[in-house]
Amino acid sequence: QQSQSDIQLNDRVVYGAFGSYAEYTAVPIDKLVPIPDDLDTPTAVACMTQGLTAHYLASSVGAGISKPGNWLLIYGVGSGTAQWTAQMAKLRGYRVIGTTSRCKADLIDSASTGGDVATALGCDKLIVLENVPGKSYADYNSVDIAAEVMKITDGSGCSLVIDGVGKSTYEISLKCVSKRGLFVSFGNASGAVPAFPVLKLLEKSAYVTRPKLNDYVVTREELLERANEVFSWVKEGELKIRVDKVFSLEDAKLGHEYLEDGKGRGKILFKTSQC
Repeated sequence: QQSQSDIQLNDRVVYGAFGSYAEYTAVPIDKLVPIPDDLDTPTAVACMTQGLTAHYLASSVGAGISKPGNWLLIYGVGSGTAQWTAQMAKLRGYRVIGTTSRCKADLIDSASTGGDVATALGCDKLIVLENVPGKSYADYNSVDIAAEVMKITDGSGCSLVIDGVGKSTYEISLKCVSKRGLFVSFGNASGAVPAFPVLKLLEKSAYVTRPKLNDYVVTREELLERANEVFSWVKEGELKIRVDKVFSLEDAKLGHEYLEDGKGRGKILFKTSQC
């Protein structure tokens, strides 16, 4: 493992920190991750926050509850963190059910997988949802997701449901989770999950967690372990990274509007004038 002393002036590094919409950022040295010589900087930057989030979601959050060979449900595999999580879950040996909007499914280049969009997105099974009229994001009421999940899993449900959508999907997630399964609410794309009675978990003796990345990179050793495994998967071609668009920092507003409209199909980067 690399230590803080391995970082020298002019080394290429990546980090995840607030206040990074700037030409220069003050970052604690133990939060810096060295970029391997054989990995380009934009790819390394793309790997950081979403890549490490996907890593703990696929590798750690369900420890002791879910195991390789189990079914997982992941929303929004056509872009964002979920796109990474699905691929990593497959690398860990899970069977993955993904959801995506029809708009994003139609844009996936599946030629290398024989026209199989599910495989192109890192999934065993894919539930394609209609778009919200006039938008690029999915209408989660357009398909009975819970019924489809139960059909795929022969009625057992998923031992791990990874939900970055939030308000629009949490009730669906609770229906899709298996007995003694785990509902992971890690994002609020449609709004925050409202408070709900813990008795909702009783029917399946289910678990629920609301994790965040910082609690899964508590030590420098853990940070480097996760980052280096993600870098390794990328370099070996096992993890496909899609940088969708690069905006100048001055156009950050346009980048956020692009994301808010649900147009993103991969990682969105901002470029400073120093790059």
